[in-house]
Amino acid sequence: MERKFTLSTDSTCDLYASFIKENDIKFVSLTYTVEDRNGNMTDGLDNFTEYSQYVDFYAKLRNGCFSRTSMLNYESHLAHFTRLAEEGAKDVVHFTISSGLSPTVTVAEKAAADVKKKYPQFNVYAVDSLAATIGQGALVRAALRMRDEGKTAEETVAYVKDLRLKIQYMIAVNDLNYLKRGGRVSSVAAIAGTMLGIKPILSFTNDGKLNVVDKVRGMKRAFVYALEKMDKFPPVKQNELVWVVHTDAEEEAKELAAMIEEKLGIKPDISIMGPVIGSHVGPGAVAVLWKSASVRQDG
Repeated sequence: MERKFTLSTDSTCDLYASFIKENDIKFVSLTYTVEDRNGNMTDGLDNFTEYSQYVDFYAKLRNGCFSRTSMLNYESHLAHFTRLAEEGAKDVVHFTISSGLSPTVTVAEKAAADVKKKYPQFNVYAVDSLAATIGQGALVRAALRMRDEGKTAEETVAYVKDLRLKIQYMIAVNDLNYLKRGGRVSSVAAIAGTMLGIKPILSFTNDGKLNVVDKVRGMKRAFVYALEKMDKFPPVKQNELVWVVHTDAEEEAKELAAMIEEKLGIKPDISIMGPVIGSHVGPGAVAVLWKSASVRQDG
């Protein structure tokens, strides 16, 4: 089947390197910086190739290191799109992190427009995922299926833009202090919540912002919350999409996946979150997403 477009994404999709390579997905990495307790800084690229690298990253956070991230800048996008144009790419469907979290999609569009001045046949369709991590990854996987079925860039963009708001989320954060650093919860709430074992439940709004939508006591209750939400917004059986992601909480992720499989008869995919989004939710978090027939409620 002839491919009618090139598929591209930034690293906040949290797809494994092996999957990216096997499926010829063009990939551009964000960066992160880890600061240890002594103030020493180490820069890293969000392009892990081994599972152990993810585990090591979260071990550093657990040991008191702090990780910060920066937006993928204009120069990085320009270099990425220039390389694709030089390789002969014409239509490119490119996925970015949510505009509700970062202005990356606007930067990508500007860089693509500048590359087009030199390569007039080069077109980039920059898709705002209105999500992050595997929410973005799910859209990339959907676009991959469309690409391999011989669909055009226009058909694919129309499909994934419709799909965006039909993806439901339950994101349970283990340590409130990471959300405190990002301004999602107050210092007082973080201290009190940590003492009480409170787990905030997050979800994406329809404009791609990440909101705390509930708080429960303990991860087990968070998993019950996920199943209750699945009752309210049932997963679509066609092209099954149920995906669990964690920040070095593999046993808990397997527990949630087993609960979903027992209840719904669907075996979820399980993966570990990369360092860029993982920096903001911290270790021990577990999230699940699924495709529903109806549009998600805002927030």
